[in-house]
Formats: sequence, C-alpha cells, structure tokens
Amino acid sequence: MKDPKPKSVALAALAPAAKPRSLPSKTATARSRGARKPKSAYTRAEVEEIFRRFSVQRPEPKGELNYLNPFTLVVAVALSAQATDVGVNKATKGLFAVADTPEKMLALGEDAVREHIRTIGLYRNKAKNVIALSARLVEAFGGEVPRDREGLVTLPGVGRKTANVVLSMAFGQATIAVDTHIFRIANRIGLAPGKTPDQVEDHLVRVIPDHYLYHAHHWLILHGRYTCKARRPECEHCVIADLCKAAEKTNTIPAPLVALPPQVF
Repeated sequence: MKDPKPKSVALAALAPAAKPRSLPSKTATARSRGARKPKSAYTRAEVEEIFRRFSVQRPEPKGELNYLNPFTLVVAVALSAQATDVGVNKATKGLFAVADTPEKMLALGEDAVREHIRTIGLYRNKAKNVIALSARLVEAFGGEVPRDREGLVTLPGVGRKTANVVLSMAFGQATIAVDTHIFRIANRIGLAPGKTPDQVEDHLVRVIPDHYLYHAHHWLILHGRYTCKARRPECEHCVIADLCKAAEKTNTIPAPLVALPPQVF
C-alpha cells in the first residue's frame, strides 16, 4: 500500500490556483517615470546668485551669428546646425549681400545658394532647406517671418531650438533655446537636469528668475563655449566656481554647504 500524500499537499491540490501577480504595464511604468521630474541641485537663492554674477560678467550678452533682419537670422541659425558660428558667418557674408529677403533668395536659386555655403557641413541639404523655407515664407506668410513658435516650426529646417533663437534675438521674447552647450551645462552642474532638450528647456524656464530669463539663453551658451567647456571645464576662470555643484570640477574650490532646504523646482 502506497503512503498517502501529506495532508498539506492534498489540501493544496484542492485549493484554487493562486491568481498571477499583476505587474504594471510598460505604459504605466513610463508614465510614472515621466511624472518624477529631476530636481535642481540649487536653492532659489543660489540660482539668483548664479545669474546675478552672469549679469555682471556680461551685462548685454549677444549671439555671435551675423544677420541683417529676421529672415537672415532664420537662415543663419538653420545653417548653424553642426557648424560653428564663425564658419556660418564667413559663408553668409556674401549670401546675405545678394539675398536678404525670401524673394531674393528664391530668385538666387538653390545652385547659387549651395555655392555660397559649400564650406558648411551638410551644405547640400541646407541649401535645399533655405530655398524651401523661403518659398514657405512667401506662400504662407507674405514674405514675413512669423513671430510665434507655431508658425516658425512649419518652415523647412526650422525646429524648436531655431524657433526659440529667432523669437529671442529677432523679436525680443524671453525663450531658452537648448543647444549642446546649454544641455551639457544644465546637466553637468545640476542646474536643470533633463534627458532631452525639451525637458531641459522646461526645467530652465521654471528655475531661472523671471528678471534674468531674457538674457539667460546667451549667458549659458557663452559660459559653455568659453568656460564650462565640454572636454575640460575651466573652473579656474569661472565666476560661479564656488557655487557650482558639478562632480567634475577642475579646481579646489568646494561647492558651498546648502544652508537652505533643497529647492523643489
């Protein structure tokens, strides 16, 4: 006679099967992750001091692209993708001398535009975009550059970053155009961390005091270009070195102790 099964096993066999544990869907997980926005490493008082120093260092910061009017600014900024401002300025000096309006650019033609900008990276595709955006301006906007982001981003070769630069430099609107310098600095020093340029832009708009917002774009770009460089930040020349909380500082000035509670913004 075989030994009867243990009572616990017999009861388990009679019990209904346990329902599988439900796991959150990928969509729900992504949504919950997206809800947790990274925090700035600085208090409001520290951010105020950072931008106060930038304002003293460069009271009237200006972009380094040369342009004659809103149209030539749109073209210059569109051409500056993956190119230096110095290189763009050399290429557009002759171009803008003969074509400073959408109508003149269309009359010049794609082949001639290509010859003017051939020293710039991706010049063939950029020449096509210059002609296409000129045609769009004439057909949809009467040859005038739109003064809103929604209209600007409909132009071929114009994305959110370019639109923000134009709104700021041509029309005096307080915008933040997140280029590689600003994206690097915002994350490197913990000012406005974000995984994408749009996230960094949104974060910077929230943390920068309103009275510094108009010039903030140029302050951050120039700081990244000449001081907080990609390969080696020159902390010894930095006006915010004692406030900076970056992990990769290249001098011995320590980050300050946070006297106020961490700022949530």
